[in-house]
Amino acid sequence: MAVPSWLERLRAASKTALVQDGKRKIHYLFEDGKEMAEEYDVKTGQLVSKKWREKNTLGGSGKWQVEVGEPISPILGALESELIKESSSNPVFMRKDTLSSFQWRIRNLPYPKEVYSVSVEKEQRCCVIRTTNKKYYKKFSIPDLDRYQLPLDTAALSFTHANNTLIITYQKPKEILAAEEQLQKELKKIKAANNGDGDCKTQ
Repeated sequence: MAVPSWLERLRAASKTALVQDGKRKIHYLFEDGKEMAEEYDVKTGQLVSKKWREKNTLGGSGKWQVEVGEPISPILGALESELIKESSSNPVFMRKDTLSSFQWRIRNLPYPKEVYSVSVEKEQRCCVIRTTNKKYYKKFSIPDLDRYQLPLDTAALSFTHANNTLIITYQKPKEILAAEEQLQKELKKIKAANNGDGDCKTQ
């Protein structure tokens, strides 16, 4: 069965934990040099952010790529951001999960709910957002389903629209819920460095 393979990778990774600003931060270093950083809300146990980084061609650390959470804004004052600034009214696509579902929010979409359609493209393993007024189109994958090699299920997908924001929800399959529960038990065993303590404890 495919599910243990991703769990095994997580177990085999070198892990460091730190509790800071009400968040439990876990850093994973995989055998292939890839890094993953996750932040969980200490009170709810909910995933707040997940980022990935891999070595660049010269062997140095590349830039962090955000999978879950607020997108990383470019450093203010950099030459590019002085010359070309993204309009604050452009749609902003981000993922923000709940304990039971994967969730995506697209801000700055003012059209009424009936304009949108969200579908699953099983062959391409992605979800597609379309609008009848042809003003917005977006394809996105669900990396978690790819990692666990699970099929996409149209019945798990739903969406709503409020306050100029399109909210797309995909219910997590039971296999992922079970794996996440198992992982949380293991992460709790990692001793976290205390607040303000410079050294992180590694497992």
